[in-house]
Amino acid sequence: MPAPSATPPSPPSQQPHTLTRCWPSEADTQAFAQQLAQLPAIRRATLTLHGDLGAGKTTLVRHLLRALGVPGRIKSPTYAVVEPHQAPATDGAQAPLDIWHFDFYRFDDPREWEDAGFRDLFASPGLKVVEWPEKAGNTLPTPDLSLHLSTAADDSRLARLEAHTALGRECLAALAAPECP
Repeated sequence: MPAPSATPPSPPSQQPHTLTRCWPSEADTQAFAQQLAQLPAIRRATLTLHGDLGAGKTTLVRHLLRALGVPGRIKSPTYAVVEPHQAPATDGAQAPLDIWHFDFYRFDDPREWEDAGFRDLFASPGLKVVEWPEKAGNTLPTPDLSLHLSTAADDSRLARLEAHTALGRECLAALAAPECP
């Protein structure tokens, strides 16, 4: 059972479905990752990350995993397709957090997802973070939250977050703050 939050979530009709953030620097990306890591719901979420090469997807994941307490080297799963991680138990959680970081950039056929046995990983508890989800076609389960990253001319990042489930809306409601001008 999740720990009670300080403020109850808004009723579904009042929860946002999209949120836009501007990250002028990598420090802003890191601060957002730290905020995301504080959400109890993140421990059971599936996040998809969209954006061109160099948009900051892997950087965001590294900052998120660090903020969750993942020790050691955090590498991109571009060649391995998936990298498993484990974050230590926190005050509100009795067990460590299993995390799977997927990168489907090198997928040529969505059937590779099924052949690799990823359905079992996505059905298991823990956080799943997916880069290049479009390469897996419609084989992926519905993500809780999609993050669409783009790079501005000044190298700042624009992040558009979309909630697709009640869990995703819960995350967006907790993240609600000043949006981009």
